[in-house]
Amino acid sequence: MRTLGVEEEFLIVDPRNGSPLPIAGEILHLHDLSRSAEDPPSYPMLAAELQQEQLEVITGPHSRLSGLAAEIRAGRSYADALARKAGARISALATSPLPVTPRHTRNDRYDALLEKFALTAREQLTCGYHVHVSVGSDEEGVAILDRIRSWLPPLIALSSNSPFWNGTDTGYSSFRTQAWNRWSTAGPTDVFGSADAYHSFVERLSGTGVVASPDFDARLSARHPTVEIRVSDVCLDVRDATLIAALVRALVETASREWEAGQPPDNVATAILRQGVWLASRFGIEGNLLHPVAHKPDTAGNVVAALYDHVRDSLDQTGDAAYVEASLQRILDQGTGATRQRQSYERNNSLADVVAHATGVTHEEADHRDPRGEQLLAKSGTTSRRSDLVTLSG
Repeated sequence: MRTLGVEEEFLIVDPRNGSPLPIAGEILHLHDLSRSAEDPPSYPMLAAELQQEQLEVITGPHSRLSGLAAEIRAGRSYADALARKAGARISALATSPLPVTPRHTRNDRYDALLEKFALTAREQLTCGYHVHVSVGSDEEGVAILDRIRSWLPPLIALSSNSPFWNGTDTGYSSFRTQAWNRWSTAGPTDVFGSADAYHSFVERLSGTGVVASPDFDARLSARHPTVEIRVSDVCLDVRDATLIAALVRALVETASREWEAGQPPDNVATAILRQGVWLASRFGIEGNLLHPVAHKPDTAGNVVAALYDHVRDSLDQTGDAAYVEASLQRILDQGTGATRQRQSYERNNSLADVVAHATGVTHEEADHRDPRGEQLLAKSGTTSRRSDLVTLSG
């Protein structure tokens, strides 16, 4: 079974008014104090990001989905406990609902980014969700990247959690996607065809003098034997984060099987894929998406069902099919993080309340538990029988 791990980026917020606080350095100092220099590296790990108003929490690799979900919860709780000591909270918001002027993290790398990319970097306070899945080689990894391209926009739609930007409802479900795509290498890629072609392309990009490493929607990890899928917003709900991770692993496994069977990748034009990204960013699951096979507009329900059907055999192998199907149906019925943020705003017309509600959901402080989902998650990885849940609809 392929291992998977995730990186979650969070906003650091003031619990009194919801405003982002630039205190990542203070939280990381508390993190360092909590762990002895002699201690071996352990998870969850915390890391700085571009802006001081955000914090990254990194899990270790897991084989079972239930173990990953448990560490996601533990990482959120640990980071929040440190933030509380500094008078703040950790909130799973992919953009800040309230206006903010970010303060960047001071080091050589980020100083250079600010100098080169100017306003794009200064305004880039966005929180993403990156999923790493193990691969056997760069050749396999690139074959996977070539075969999952069309299936990534639905992940944007399902994880959409950034409707607000600087005090305004943007009209987008994932405005983070719009802000992130201002970076010069962000977005979908062409079919590479081989690991040599991939590495050659990355080298040529670096040779332009603009970027040192690419910000592709999906790429080979520079540090781990994994592919890294980077399209999703940080998920408001732990259940959604667990779902996205399960779908990514299943997409990776499905693509690897296609490669081993000699099935060529869909060579759809990257410009078409960008339209799929835009639709997913704009509407989430509340409008039409681009069908990953037909590349024509279709209902979100049909696209989500197509995604599930595409990876169903891989989900059966890992025992995650029942959990994924129930989770997809829940999102189709109840909406995404973006939906819940807007619903929170509509109750009191207060962006501070949006942040407070989001913080509660992040840490499951209110009545956000899903007993049936927890039961299915506990059973994941233990059975390969096909689930008997209702057919997905939207």
